[in-house]
Amino acid sequence: MRLVVIGVNHKTAPVALRERLALVGDDVNVALKQIEAFTDGSVIVSTCNRTEIYALVPQTSTSQHANSQLSDSQSSDIQDVKAAGQSSSNNTLSNNAFSSSMNISSAAISAHITKIKMWLADFKQLPLVDIDPYLYVHRDTHALTHWLRVAAGLDSMILGEPQILGQIKNSVHLAQDQKVLSNQLGWIIDQVFAAAKRVRNETQVGAQAVSLSFAAAKLVTQIFDDLPSRTLLVVAAGEMNRLVATHIAGLGVGRVIICNRNPERAEALAAELRGPNRRVDVRPLQELPQVLAEADIVSSCSGSMDLLIDKTMTIQALKRRRYQPMLMIDLAVPRDIDSTISRIDDVYLYSVDDLQHVIAGNIEQRRQAAVDAELLVSQLVVEIDRRFQVRQVGKDIQQYRACTQGQVDKLLHESIAKLQQDDVSPEDIITELSRRLTQTLTHAPSKLMRKAAREGDSELLDFVVSGLQDAHRGH
Repeated sequence: MRLVVIGVNHKTAPVALRERLALVGDDVNVALKQIEAFTDGSVIVSTCNRTEIYALVPQTSTSQHANSQLSDSQSSDIQDVKAAGQSSSNNTLSNNAFSSSMNISSAAISAHITKIKMWLADFKQLPLVDIDPYLYVHRDTHALTHWLRVAAGLDSMILGEPQILGQIKNSVHLAQDQKVLSNQLGWIIDQVFAAAKRVRNETQVGAQAVSLSFAAAKLVTQIFDDLPSRTLLVVAAGEMNRLVATHIAGLGVGRVIICNRNPERAEALAAELRGPNRRVDVRPLQELPQVLAEADIVSSCSGSMDLLIDKTMTIQALKRRRYQPMLMIDLAVPRDIDSTISRIDDVYLYSVDDLQHVIAGNIEQRRQAAVDAELLVSQLVVEIDRRFQVRQVGKDIQQYRACTQGQVDKLLHESIAKLQQDDVSPEDIITELSRRLTQTLTHAPSKLMRKAAREGDSELLDFVVSGLQDAHRGH
């Protein structure tokens, strides 16, 4: 397959190093163009928890060619790394049918992995000897397995989180914009996306909410159906409430009201939440008693030392609402909403502790579902491996036929030239052509049979012999 991945994540490197190795903004475009010079395509995935380079080693690669691309300083750094005995404990080797069918030696792939490591160190202006212990490397089907696990959320800090798949898709779009994706890498990416979708659809690894904001959004869908007709009241525009509001607004809520002491921060959040089918209003915090009655869903997280919503205020709001149900989510510590409100009919009040209990149970369910997801990943990698081999052998057959046709054309051209000479026997020329064609067409299988016999590979020998016999019987 020639696929390799080199990277760091939250499991292998501290945040200080991940920050220094991050590739964001214009760095990504520059990096993709530079890597293109020594790969057959690449994708860079860089998030707060990981920086990874997925790349295809060139098909014509040789270890000598790859080494020749290294500068003197890079070669010196490589020797320092080897001398220090510092290599990633996660490095993985694979001798599968992909690499053998591509006829690329393990040494050549290793040389290009070293090349990518050295490029990363140079690009980030860090000594390779300092970053190499934190880098992991996967090759061929191991690289494919890793990519699929990442895309399915199985390698994430929050197990099963869906955001990483979108981040990978954005990374692929950047690579497409820079025109650094080869057809083969594009095919692999399509398989990864399709497989990740199957993992999420056929297992429960991402079914349960495991973050406060996602859990809050999940509650909304359990209580309300007609979300476009519902109003969300956001009390305080801090980061936590921003996440909650973004998740709930993304469900299709038709109106959002933001009450905040700081109007600038409220307007900034309003700008994020406004959409073609969503109205967003900003109101001062002192108007909270008046706007409470307009809200079907309330999310509060102010950091205030005093209650912002008490029982009396809620009862008055319910009367004005004609006792239509209200969902209140209090993420603040100390609490913003009077806990006794939970005793009022038609009000569903959830505190941060309530959500944490839900999340704890959901995390355990995800862990159990992850077992099924890992098994499915293994099966999907085998399926993709087989499809790739079928796809690749088709190209190999085309190349073999083209090479054979070239040899046949050469022999035929030589025979035609001889026929144009005087005093030649056409029968002798045709006989010689037949003999040489037979030698040409039987050379490769004869060589393979002799090699199998010499190495004592009876299984391969039987396979080749029986295959040739079946082919002759078919004609």
